[in-house]
Amino acid sequence: MSISIAILAAGKGTRMKSSLPKVLHKISGKPMIYHIIKESQKVSDDITLILGHQFDLVKEEILKDFKDIKIHKQDLQNYPGTGGALKGVEFKGEKVLILNGDMPLITKSSLEKLINSNAPIAMSIFNLKNPAGYGRVIIKDNRVEEIVEEKDANEEIKRVKSVNAGVYIIKKELLDEFIPKLSNNNAQKEYYLTDIIKMAREKGVEIEPIEVDEKEFMGVNSKYHLSQADEIMQERIKKELMESGVIMINPKTSYIEIEAKIKGESTIESGVVVTNGSLIENSHIKANSVIEESTIINSSIGPMAHIRPKSNIANSHIGNFVEVKKSKLDGVKAGHLSYLGDSEIESGTNIGAGVITCNYDGKNKYKTKIGKDVFVGSDSQLVAPVTIEDESIIAAGSTITEDVPKGALAISRVKQKIIDNFFYRFFNRKR
Repeated sequence: MSISIAILAAGKGTRMKSSLPKVLHKISGKPMIYHIIKESQKVSDDITLILGHQFDLVKEEILKDFKDIKIHKQDLQNYPGTGGALKGVEFKGEKVLILNGDMPLITKSSLEKLINSNAPIAMSIFNLKNPAGYGRVIIKDNRVEEIVEEKDANEEIKRVKSVNAGVYIIKKELLDEFIPKLSNNNAQKEYYLTDIIKMAREKGVEIEPIEVDEKEFMGVNSKYHLSQADEIMQERIKKELMESGVIMINPKTSYIEIEAKIKGESTIESGVVVTNGSLIENSHIKANSVIEESTIINSSIGPMAHIRPKSNIANSHIGNFVEVKKSKLDGVKAGHLSYLGDSEIESGTNIGAGVITCNYDGKNKYKTKIGKDVFVGSDSQLVAPVTIEDESIIAAGSTITEDVPKGALAISRVKQKIIDNFFYRFFNRKR
């Protein structure tokens, strides 16, 4: 049976207390709506995203990752509410799976539980020890009888533990029949999807309750919920990495974004951050290092190193307090306290402590090129654009402003001057 998916993401999300639309708040480096679309694509190629609030901004962000998704702009003024969001939307599948844009933890397996139902309508439920605040789902003979909002529930119904998780799958012909019949004759003047359940029961349509994992179907309605969802997503990401062979030391302290790739015999120590767009392979990332949109192959990084975007590091050792930005390093040692920006450094080269590539003149960025087997002495400044050829030496404390030829020694220092007994005269002390 063919499946269409509707993702309801038109609301304002006022409880987030943010000017950013709720569905664009990030979880593990990507907007929460990204995670929902990604899982939805695993079960259907017919996905419609229903937007309203800040339509242009949300659409722009979504199209960065999903070029072919259908996007429907809903008229929230005339059709508010979860039921109103579906008014005027066309679907081609025989069944329509209705998801919410604030449920970033759903998985393919949970969606398939709903899709595999043979009932004309199936709805997600979970059981809570304390269901206060939720609408209760009344079930008899494994079929939904009704949904009772808490304000309308008597004491007996309030003892029911089954609550509505907010996801439905409905035969398209029933959806086409019931959506036009929805009324906004209620206190909030909104159209509610839950009214479809009531209409379906009045017509004698069977509704199957599908029990789902509460964590997967949690709605993100506040910054606190956002942090909870992110924590769960991080646990999933790191579990998958460790099961694929990556060693993680104290994994709860590290943060790995969803599209970062870590492969092979790699070790991630505590406090490490790896962002989307990064690839780490057969490498050791030591404690409290940050890797941003960079490639690290057969290398050790840190502790406390910062690899900024567009860096490509292979067969190298980058030590503590070294910052690398938009640079290509292959077979390089930079042990500590250096900044290497907009540079290309070849194999066998050693970068001493305190070395800086001076890549920015206040207007433009320039490149530093360092060849093979070069020794750059400590506390040297390499003022770009500059080329240091193979097998050359930069004396410690030098400021290099001109190209250095192969095999040469470059020294740029002020001549040292000694003034005898200056200490005693300066502090007016006897020797």
